[in-house]
Amino acid sequence: MESLIRKAGKEDLGNLREFLERANLGTDGVNEESIGCFLLLEDEEGTLRGTLGMEAYTDFGLLRSLVVTPGQAEKEIFVLFDQMVQLAKEKGMRSLFLATNKGTALPFFELMGFQKIGRGDLPEQFYGSKHIRHVLNVDNSLFLKFSL
Repeated sequence: MESLIRKAGKEDLGNLREFLERANLGTDGVNEESIGCFLLLEDEEGTLRGTLGMEAYTDFGLLRSLVVTPGQAEKEIFVLFDQMVQLAKEKGMRSLFLATNKGTALPFFELMGFQKIGRGDLPEQFYGSKHIRHVLNVDNSLFLKFSL
């Protein structure tokens, strides 16, 4: 089955929010202003099969909302990340960051080129993010950085 990755538009907002809610992820900050920083993975019928978003700051991006439906090929997840790197570069960013509490995902992210960092290495601008504030309250949170 053929898949397509594309940048989300305002017309995708409702569908994206529903997709994230079904995955038990928050939708804070998923709005008309931020929708252009989300990528959608769709099958050939146009059904949403995955997404990856980014909170955009001047020099940095904070990845969020990585969700894929069961059965998606690992290759498609790699392509989703690669397209996000391209989008960040187009926006003039220097680095991408992500936060996770899933230690089992660490080898995957390291394979993608992310490096583990300490909490103190996060850009100061991120502390205004509800997502980061939530993750900072989870004891087993890991932070990673990808330099563009």
